[in-house]
Amino acid sequence: MGKRKEESFSNPGLHKRPRQEYTDEYNDELDNDEHSELQSDSNSSSQSTSGEVGIIESIQLKNFMCHSMLGPFQFGSNVNFVVGNNGSGKSAVLTALIVGLGGKATTTNRGSSLKVFVKDGETSADVSITLRNRGKDAFKPEVYGSSIIVAQHISMDGSRSYKLKSKTGTLISSKKDELTAILDHFNIQVDNPVSVLTQEMSKHFLQSKNEGDKYKFFMKATQLEQMKADYSYIMQTKSRTHEQIEQGVGRLQDLRQHYVEKEERYKSIAFVSEMETNLETLKHKMAWAVVSETEKEMKPIKDSIDIEEGRTEKYDQKLKEWQVKVNEAEEKYKAIQDKLEKISEEAQALQPQCVCLKADVQAKRKAYNEAEAHYNRSRTELKRLEKDDEQLRKRIEELKNSADQVSESEKLERQKKIDQLKEQLKIVHDQEVMMVQEMNQFQQAVYKSKEELARLQREELDVKQALDSKQRQLKELTDSKTNRLKRFGQHVPVLLEEIEGAYRKGHFKHKPIGPLGAFISLKDAELTLAVETCLKSLLQAFCCDNHHDERTLQTLMSKFYSSGYRPQIIVSRFRNEVYDVRPRAVHHPEFPSVLTALEIDNAVVANCLIDMRGIETILLIKSNPKAREVMQSKRPPKNCREAFTAEGDQVFERRYYSSDNTRPKFLSKDVEAEISHLQKEIENKVAQLSTSQHRLCSIENETRQNEDYLNRRRRQQKELQMKIRRIKIEISDLENVEEHQSVDISTLEDEAQENKHKMESVKRDMEQQRGKMEDSKNILRLAEHKLEEIKEKLHQVEEIASPVKDELNQADLEVEKSKHHWQHYEEKQKEHLASIKKLKGELAAKEKEFKEKIAQATQICPQRIEVNRTVKSLDTEMNRLRDQINSKRDHHGNREEIIKQLIEAKDKYQDAEGKVKNLKKFIKLLDQIMTQRYKMYQQFRRCLTLRCKFYFDFLLCQRSYSGKMSFDHKNETLSITVQPGDINKAALNDMRSLSGGERSFSTVCFILSLWSIAESPFRCLDEFDVFMDMVNRRIAMDMMLKMADSQRHRQFILLTPQSMSSLPTSGLIRILRMQDPERGQTTLNFQRRRQDEEED
Repeated sequence: MGKRKEESFSNPGLHKRPRQEYTDEYNDELDNDEHSELQSDSNSSSQSTSGEVGIIESIQLKNFMCHSMLGPFQFGSNVNFVVGNNGSGKSAVLTALIVGLGGKATTTNRGSSLKVFVKDGETSADVSITLRNRGKDAFKPEVYGSSIIVAQHISMDGSRSYKLKSKTGTLISSKKDELTAILDHFNIQVDNPVSVLTQEMSKHFLQSKNEGDKYKFFMKATQLEQMKADYSYIMQTKSRTHEQIEQGVGRLQDLRQHYVEKEERYKSIAFVSEMETNLETLKHKMAWAVVSETEKEMKPIKDSIDIEEGRTEKYDQKLKEWQVKVNEAEEKYKAIQDKLEKISEEAQALQPQCVCLKADVQAKRKAYNEAEAHYNRSRTELKRLEKDDEQLRKRIEELKNSADQVSESEKLERQKKIDQLKEQLKIVHDQEVMMVQEMNQFQQAVYKSKEELARLQREELDVKQALDSKQRQLKELTDSKTNRLKRFGQHVPVLLEEIEGAYRKGHFKHKPIGPLGAFISLKDAELTLAVETCLKSLLQAFCCDNHHDERTLQTLMSKFYSSGYRPQIIVSRFRNEVYDVRPRAVHHPEFPSVLTALEIDNAVVANCLIDMRGIETILLIKSNPKAREVMQSKRPPKNCREAFTAEGDQVFERRYYSSDNTRPKFLSKDVEAEISHLQKEIENKVAQLSTSQHRLCSIENETRQNEDYLNRRRRQQKELQMKIRRIKIEISDLENVEEHQSVDISTLEDEAQENKHKMESVKRDMEQQRGKMEDSKNILRLAEHKLEEIKEKLHQVEEIASPVKDELNQADLEVEKSKHHWQHYEEKQKEHLASIKKLKGELAAKEKEFKEKIAQATQICPQRIEVNRTVKSLDTEMNRLRDQINSKRDHHGNREEIIKQLIEAKDKYQDAEGKVKNLKKFIKLLDQIMTQRYKMYQQFRRCLTLRCKFYFDFLLCQRSYSGKMSFDHKNETLSITVQPGDINKAALNDMRSLSGGERSFSTVCFILSLWSIAESPFRCLDEFDVFMDMVNRRIAMDMMLKMADSQRHRQFILLTPQSMSSLPTSGLIRILRMQDPERGQTTLNFQRRRQDEEED
């Protein structure tokens, strides 16, 4: 047993070989290389760490089946044996595991309803299961912690409820959907026989003589059965869609006929052309009333122009003051920058010395390691010589006591040959030891190179993606210098022109507004990144008043944007006033909200941002520490939902998210600075990409070279091992020859004396190597000390540079602040001048309009009429007269109603026609997809079949069995034939001809082969060895332990009535012994429960 333990658990550091993919037809006879690779895969430990997610830490039962209280059972992370007599509760634990994790009662094969699991005389049962939840793949670790407790309560009526708790016992959820999400995340399938194999499932599928049952078991274990069911459902859906298309085509003809009828009725309407004389008179008055109102509107515009022109001098003075401050701040920044450059030059001067000293330290460390290795080899040689000396002395003593002596010549000849073979064996053994050391070195080099290669490839991909993104952003910024709208997308200016043209043609009821970011400006430029991070894609969004306009806008966008990349369209009724959000808005004396920090030119845009993002409830806080203090150190301000910092970080009451963006993209006003910054970043990324590619090429060459060396050493090692076996056999044969004559003891005594001389020589060599090792160690320490001195100098220079950098940052802030104020007044001046220009433009437009109104009025009525009535009153009276005229048209029908019916009929016809076309496209695309997917399904099924056969053949070879698995996918059968002994000695037989133990062993091989191709965090097997004899049980146990050792990231729970006392002692194996059952409590009273159900 000690030897088995050493084989199973002594190699945790080895790595799992890559999984082999099969593309050609499967060959039942494995070649030697494939067999050795699979054996290495089975015997080595591929995982040196235990499972981190999904494994079962403990389970506890209360009033479950016939047990008042079982547990809690603490399971190990790898191998767990649950042992006990029949009726002790082993199967109850397995049943509780299935039911506790959401499985149906029928899955357990122990009842059709959950109420049968409640103990007699009790009203409910409880099952509590703790799942491990650690590592990077943990499920909501910030909520649940390192463990998830699934507590299930089963009532007497068969209903159940869940409580999902964190490691501390806090209730997180009581929904089944949450449990389903956890099981999906951990890939736990309690109804999959690969995860949980009960006795009944084993009898039904594995012990069944029906080949179809075994095939169903394989399909269910590999989830191919679910994939097949999904494909069947898709084909049914396709058939129903065909029927819908046929129905739609018939209905489409009816809708077209209806549309043609409404169109003919519309054409038959005759318009009334005669107008009343009084209506004409009112039109004359209306024309000159409009002229009078336009004349009155011009006066306040002229007054505003005079006031604004008087404020121009004030803005000019402010601009000159801040220009002086900007110049002073830039001079201060230049002086500090020069000082920092001098300090940086000192650091750069020390850098080459540091690199040289690092190389020197590495060389001396290598010399010390070589001396230490030589010393260790000498020490190993000394131990071997001491062992040989002891064996020689024993042999001499035995020969002295021997009564029979052989002839001198035979003894000398045989001993001479043995000595020669031993010397040769020692030489070959030393060569093998050196070969193993070299192989380990090359193996480590290959592993490190591949890890470095994978890291560099990831870095190269990240750099390429970042470079592409920066180049696209630079192109957009460069284009935006001529047109600001291009910052929101290359096609935005053209799209806006298309929208304007469509609006003029009447395709829109209300002109869409967008992009929303074009209507936004910031009062404080330092908050630009914070606002962009808050609004994100809303800056590029468009807003429509109704769904009709939305569909029209989508059609226009489809010309410029591909599917999935068009800007967002928000449908919201247009209002001319901004919402009154004062009752629900956040108010802070120091920090603004997003709403108050923005200047929004359009009320519709402001309302849209309030609806979609709630900008009145979000604070903007420049400092990150201050944001944490406001939001997390105490209760957030009233109505405050979240906050954003100047760096774009998002702060909640209990969470903090850092921003991925470092510069604003849409709202920044200094385009030149952004372009310059992006150009520098692109140059850095190009240089970084070039360096990464050179390094990647070097690592690839180094990896290939090391792999060639490693393969060469492996072939040489196999040759040496064969040579060692031959020499040992020859020595053994010579030593076992019966000696009829006396042995010459003096030869052995000479050999012992010579061995002592060798020991003394090795001891002297060890002393010399120890001295060299100490010298190398002292030299290494001296070199490391020099390196630390250079590093300390670099550190001192960096400490000197740190405050200078702070001064430079402060000076930079002053420059930016001064520029900001200068830009602020420059913008104010531009706005002021623009305001004057706008007023003059309005005045010019009004004057032009005034002239046009006079011209229009003159055309209607050449003589000017003095009108005392308003335009509104005149319009009211004209509408009343029009109503009277329209009443005369009633006998012709309502024109608007006819138009409405025509539009409705047209819309219905076009909608139905579009649906039919889309369904036909969908069917065509579905046919293509299903053909491809079914090919992939067949390929995947074939790969799983080949891998299952491969593992099954190998596992049978562990006991010198031979066998064959034959899959017939057409007839859905799986036949297994097994023959104990050599395949050449007997023909393969069906499993039914085997003994009970041999059949159970073959079944275990089948289960292990399925374990090797299916993924699950834990495996449960109930009474797997019940029909095995001791030999088969031991072999099956060894195979399971080896597989468990090679899959330490998985958990194995094995139920057996055996004592398992012969198992090796290991930290990876845990044995849970169940107490013997109480008298009279060995079976469950399912018969009475079934009678109760039938009566109900």
